[in-house]
Amino acid sequence: MYSNAMVLKNFIVFEGIDGAGTSTQIKKLVESNPEKYIATAEPTKGETGLFLRRMLAGDFHVDEKTNAYLFAADRCEHIYGKNGVIQMINEGKTVVSDRYFFSSLAYQAQSCGKELPELLNSPFPLPEYLFYFKIDPTISLGRVNARNEKKEIYEKLELQQKIAALYDEVITSYESPEKSQGMKVIRIAAEKSIDEIAGQIRATLR
Repeated sequence: MYSNAMVLKNFIVFEGIDGAGTSTQIKKLVESNPEKYIATAEPTKGETGLFLRRMLAGDFHVDEKTNAYLFAADRCEHIYGKNGVIQMINEGKTVVSDRYFFSSLAYQAQSCGKELPELLNSPFPLPEYLFYFKIDPTISLGRVNARNEKKEIYEKLELQQKIAALYDEVITSYESPEKSQGMKVIRIAAEKSIDEIAGQIRATLR
């Protein structure tokens, strides 16, 4: 059993499968109060993150275990590196991240098993708020297809169905007091309208 170290105040994470609407809602939240909120995302815009984005685009292949290590390395820089989450929090910002280690516990677990992603991500702090955008993969992939952009390697219905099931397991496990350690988990019905969801998020954070 692996457990995370602590809850990081003023750190908010949005999680969900591709097309769930996390990026849209982060943009709206930051626009609602740009003096307070700052957006980040995983993979990051650092060198490891850019490498991962090329891999996700299908430019090349790495072993799935290598993939798990790379995501954890990028995450370490995201949290602890220069201009990372902890630095921005210390500068008075509330950081809102589009995905965090919960995505690795779902995405990497479906390809290389649960144990390695759990081990690699056990040292990372928990966010203060975790918003989980739950949606039918058929609907979310419809949104992805509507973008008319090149699909990433995970953006296939069968894979998204497996990942959605793993996400549900992961989020449910972190709703227990033993694992949440005070982190607040909020489920979002991601098929609702953009304004309805934005209102729920703002009301929660208020």
